[in-house]
Amino acid sequence: MDAMRSDLMLRVEGMTCDGCAAAVGKAIRRLDPEADVAVDRDHGCVAVTTRASGDTIAEALTQAGYAATTMEA
Repeated sequence: MDAMRSDLMLRVEGMTCDGCAAAVGKAIRRLDPEADVAVDRDHGCVAVTTRASGDTIAEALTQAGYAATTMEA
């Protein structure tokens, strides 16, 4: 595994459908096209392995219309 990548977990509010989940994944991949993204719409969380910081991802998701915060592992 690339040492520059980290595993993050984010709480994301407002994902009500599969389209929302796809939009969240797309917003994250705009920051890091190589990110591994697993969206759990039912539980309102997203697991990401990425080079981007959790705060950067949370800000991008907030700008996309989803209240997002990083979670402690």
